[in-house]
Amino acid sequence: MNIVFMGTPEFAVPTLEMLISEKHHVCAVVTQPDKPKGRGNKEMMPPVKEIALKHNIPVLQPIKIKGDESFYNHIQSLNPDIIVVVAFGQILPQNVLDIPKYGCINIHGSLLPKYRGAAPIQWSIINGDEMTGVTIMYMDKGMDTGDMLVKAEIPITKEDTYASLHDKMKIIGADTLKNALPMIAAGGSERIKQDDSESTYAPMISKTLGEVDWTKGSGAIDTLVRGLNPWPTGYTYYKGETMKIWQAKPIEFAAGAKPGTIIHVDKQGIYVQTGSGSLLIEEIQMPNKKRMPVSEYIKGNTIDKGTMLGI
Repeated sequence: MNIVFMGTPEFAVPTLEMLISEKHHVCAVVTQPDKPKGRGNKEMMPPVKEIALKHNIPVLQPIKIKGDESFYNHIQSLNPDIIVVVAFGQILPQNVLDIPKYGCINIHGSLLPKYRGAAPIQWSIINGDEMTGVTIMYMDKGMDTGDMLVKAEIPITKEDTYASLHDKMKIIGADTLKNALPMIAAGGSERIKQDDSESTYAPMISKTLGEVDWTKGSGAIDTLVRGLNPWPTGYTYYKGETMKIWQAKPIEFAAGAKPGTIIHVDKQGIYVQTGSGSLLIEEIQMPNKKRMPVSEYIKGNTIDKGTMLGI
């Protein structure tokens, strides 16, 4: 098929690579503009652009698609059979959605209609779900409201972080679309309407979301930390300094202290009383220091038992 691919981050890379390896004609890649990153503010191209250039695929980087007549005319001139969209980062206007013969197909990182929106993978972990997946869907003008084509499920383990689950799902998404494309090309793809009454929303993640509320249970704090790893990370305050929490787990450790109190410290980590149960913090990062296991940190620094975290 003649395909226009729209995507930006690492999550979209396996799908683009699949389309290329399956010998589809990717006539153009549309991605977000290069952005300055790092200490030197060096311009960095999106991961999808790197793959496209490697395979000599033309790259388009419109600042804003909506209202860009020249972009619309260019895509229309390519006469794509299908537009594949994976974490592109812009909402497609109706005139673009109407261009391809078989429509615009999106890979969404949840089992729709659950977790429509920008951060479905993070919220599935934060909310303690045991199962998630990807949905291949036809795009419409709504926010992840289009008809579904196929879903693929994946369990969320007790060790999964946003990073690990993201890396599993980007592969599953590509494989699921690979199997769906022949159905789409044959014109026999069944459209499954979403039940709007069962929909939930997965809003964008902010840095402030990472602050730990120690009155919550240890399980809820654990899922928050895992769902925000590697960005923006869960955090608390130790004697007024920000303590990033990279790894933690609920444990049975009875103390009867106030939530947020450090009840024990050893080479296993920092034991903290929560609103229900205790949490063992195993890996931290203090200001101007690297992230490290607590066992390493306490070799040259002190974590005082009885200190109240969060203040």
